[in-house]
Amino acid sequence: MTRVKKGVNALKTRRNVLKAVKGYRFGRGTKEKQAYEAIVHAGRYAFAHRKDKKADRRGDWQVVISMPLKVAGISYSKFTDKLKKSGVLINRKMLAALVVESPSTFQKIVEKVM
Repeated sequence: MTRVKKGVNALKTRRNVLKAVKGYRFGRGTKEKQAYEAIVHAGRYAFAHRKDKKADRRGDWQVVISMPLKVAGISYSKFTDKLKKSGVLINRKMLAALVVESPSTFQKIVEKVM
């Protein structure tokens, strides 16, 4: 079997790994093995926390929606229940945008549901 020198490929891999960890502190930004471990962990955290980020956004929207509902004298949970039963198909994100951008429209929706 012929001899294969892998210097070019090894250097390319090392260069790409170290480029990905640019700005990392201590050995994780300079040493190949620690850098690779840092990349793997970062990827796992990014994957796991994408779902958490979505849940955080939903929670923020719920807070934005519940403020004007408290003024109207209804809780968020009762409002969402009546919204679903009345057949209005508007999600939390849209409702939160309406509260911020067009409070009068949101008020009309609340009146229709009640």
